[in-house]
Amino acid sequence: MTWAEAPYPVLVVDRHGGLVRINEAARQILPDAASGDWLHEQVPSWLWGAHQRIDAGTRGASEGPPTGRINGRLFEAHPTQAGDGDVVWWLVDETDRRLAETALSDAQVRTEVLSEASGALLSTLNVPRCMEVAASMAAEHLAEAAVLIAPPHGRRYPLTYARQGGPVTQTTRKVDVAGVPGLAEALQGFPPVPARWIDPALLPDWVIPDGFSGPVGSVIVTPLPGHGVPAGALVLLRSSTEQAFTEGEEVFARLFAARAGAALSAARLYTEQATITATLMRELLPPALHSVHGVEYAGGYRAAKDHERVGGDFYDVHPGADPTQETLVVLGDVAGKGLDAAVLTGKIRNTLQALLPLAEDHQRILGLLNGALLTSHHTRFATMVLASVRRRGGRAQVRLTSAGHLPPLIVRNDGTVEEVPTHGTLVGALPAVKAHTVETVLAPGETCLLYTDGITEARGGPLGDELFGERRLQRALTECAGMPAEAVVERVQMLAAQWLGAGRHDDMAAVAISAPRNGSLKVVNGHAGGTRSRRSM
Repeated sequence: MTWAEAPYPVLVVDRHGGLVRINEAARQILPDAASGDWLHEQVPSWLWGAHQRIDAGTRGASEGPPTGRINGRLFEAHPTQAGDGDVVWWLVDETDRRLAETALSDAQVRTEVLSEASGALLSTLNVPRCMEVAASMAAEHLAEAAVLIAPPHGRRYPLTYARQGGPVTQTTRKVDVAGVPGLAEALQGFPPVPARWIDPALLPDWVIPDGFSGPVGSVIVTPLPGHGVPAGALVLLRSSTEQAFTEGEEVFARLFAARAGAALSAARLYTEQATITATLMRELLPPALHSVHGVEYAGGYRAAKDHERVGGDFYDVHPGADPTQETLVVLGDVAGKGLDAAVLTGKIRNTLQALLPLAEDHQRILGLLNGALLTSHHTRFATMVLASVRRRGGRAQVRLTSAGHLPPLIVRNDGTVEEVPTHGTLVGALPAVKAHTVETVLAPGETCLLYTDGITEARGGPLGDELFGERRLQRALTECAGMPAEAVVERVQMLAAQWLGAGRHDDMAAVAISAPRNGSLKVVNGHAGGTRSRRSM
């Protein structure tokens, strides 16, 4: 095959710049060119300039092939020296390849942007921060400015404004979303209106961020898809001096919006769940204890896992209506640990709250609670101890009833530690609860300690596998004679924590009831003076 039959356009040019020969492929792109014409009269200036440089010998060997357009197509010109000083120009159409390379490059850039956006957006579960990041990245990579409109709070919409090189601002305003074509539909999750259908001149002023340069020339309004419900809408703006949004850029904007919507939806879900969790947690956490009707109360709690705040151990103090009425103290241990046990703990505490009118009859309270647990869907049981406390003179009268729980310990002023001989069966396991109530008296300075088995079964010590045990607890309490309730609880907490070290443990709870060493009883607003105890270990 000769050069005349080559599929590429070929031009043969003599040393004077005249066209010597031209093949059929060249005539397709240069229909007016013919042999004998001057090259500079038939070809674009870029090709004529390249030929001149060759003729003058000024073209460097390292230079790439000359490139330019002929009739809207992009060509590379490759010269070959022929005899008698002629130059053969081979023209290679690079249009499609360059378009493919550009498309590939754009796709790579957009993929990188989407990857960066996903990482940045999902790195925060704070809704305002997520909105700020989404608007800022949209203005940086998709447009000159962006406005993110979140679902309304009542009649007001949270708005986040961003523009290239400028600050991100957030506000909540009452705006008319119907004034922006397609915005009301986007906020409901409907497909976006094509950018070519939106007249930028009709945009209301509230859509345009402060400092936006020039009139708006092109607009995209796209929804932010969420998890089940729309997460908002995104408005992208370009000034009239910039290129209008292309169809490819509209598609890219929708892809970006999908990621932003998913991140915003996740952040809102997390915020909602965190709020619910915090509300429920306040009800599940043991209360802070204080002096009530001249008797000191202190409590401490430590969940089985340090990253958890609630578990299966619990305690409550329900003050009597006045100093002549008994105060009911409850400490219990639900089988298991973690959130499941905490849920049942909450149910038991609520049930006991409802049974307070029967507080004088421990056996009846335990029987009704047992029936409530047996008829529930829970399969767990619980142990607990009830204490009814009333001050008489300088002493505290205490009635103690155990339902399958460890016996309370009383620290006398001489350092003697007594085990209260109350006992009973589990709650929530058998058709009926049997329990034995014991009455005792605390002299001023004496303390009754209620505790869960998480303390006595704390495994640690020098070898790491020995139980703390009841005897070790009783020996520790002999050193607490005369201490106030809060000091006794702190001492028990400290010793149990030291014994454990970094080892695993069950939930641990303790409540101390003390008859304080003070004079006459003074009651203010139903409570005697005293300090609050720490809530957790």
